Amino acid sequence: MSVNPDSPDLPEPGADGRKIIHVDMDAFFASVEQRDHPELRGKPVAVGGGHRGVVAAASYEAREFGVRSAMPSVTARRKCPDLIFVKSRFDVYREVSQQIRDIFAIHASAVQPLSLDEAFLDVTDDPHGLGSGKAIAEDIRARIKAETNLTASAGVSYCKFIAKLASDQNKPDGLCVIPPAKGPAFVQSLPVKRFHGVGPKTAEKMNRLGIMTGADLAAWPYRELRARFGSSADWYYRIARGIDERPVRSDRVRKSCSAERTFGEDVRGEAETYAELDRVSEIAWARIEKANFKGRTVNLKVKYADFEIITRARSFTAPVTDAETFHAAGRSLLSPLFPLEKGVRLLGLGLSSPVEEELGGPKQLGLAFE
Repeated sequence: MSVNPDSPDLPEPGADGRKIIHVDMDAFFASVEQRDHPELRGKPVAVGGGHRGVVAAASYEAREFGVRSAMPSVTARRKCPDLIFVKSRFDVYREVSQQIRDIFAIHASAVQPLSLDEAFLDVTDDPHGLGSGKAIAEDIRARIKAETNLTASAGVSYCKFIAKLASDQNKPDGLCVIPPAKGPAFVQSLPVKRFHGVGPKTAEKMNRLGIMTGADLAAWPYRELRARFGSSADWYYRIARGIDERPVRSDRVRKSCSAERTFGEDVRGEAETYAELDRVSEIAWARIEKANFKGRTVNLKVKYADFEIITRARSFTAPVTDAETFHAAGRSLLSPLFPLEKGVRLLGLGLSSPVEEELGGPKQLGLAFE
């Protein structure tokens, strides 16, 4: 669609009549552990982590203390002294995820998984004649509860952007429906930091410009957004008005999965740099497992204190399927860079060269190599 430099022509919200549901399991990994181990129920639980690792997932009881995924274990323990660490069981999580996807397939003409625990569903066709997106979402949530003894939250709307926002509104075990007539007002009531496609740095930039909410964003003329945000301006202009025409794609395949970390102070020592890479590697592998991504190439990214960026890669003949191989490859890519001639500002590690369509499908991680 061509874009008028002053005011793009946009369709009416919901004009295509689509019904989109975003389903997100509640604290999925931790909830599975609490389900299978009754002694953990009602207690703060962290999946993964341990002595020097990072948290892969946290129960809602742990989140009340500020414990979050990708947080170093030592920080999580400091925030919640009674935190219980349990070893991740991705084989179990995948089995449960498949149960859930079998339920999705009953109702949706297209399912786009984002990871093991969330997906978009296009339920416009309504094959069972339930009559509304809300009724379909209620049936899906009830089936998930009955078959897995786990809870899911869902957002129902006319587009993917709003459906995903809505699924966060009433967590855990909640349902939120945003019809077309209420879409723009709903978006404009929210802070821009919640918007998908607006990362932390962009949200900070927007806040400095006085754009705190969707309403603030909608008040900016397109031409000025274009001057400030370049090619992203069209997306921001549209979502601020509740417009998202992206289809639910069942066949979309991600190309990579990765994580990176920017340090508050530059890293210089060899032992310290390896330790930081190990932490990034833990975060990346947890994300790779969650997305069930299978790739053959391990990629290292290094940004120095002077902002010079270098990348290194190592490819294997078969997909990398275990954390030990992934960690070791990352370390072997870092090794030739020592001794460091300057401090390191950022380290990133990831996996690419997909060998097949993965179970997890695409997911915007916010930490990819971009």
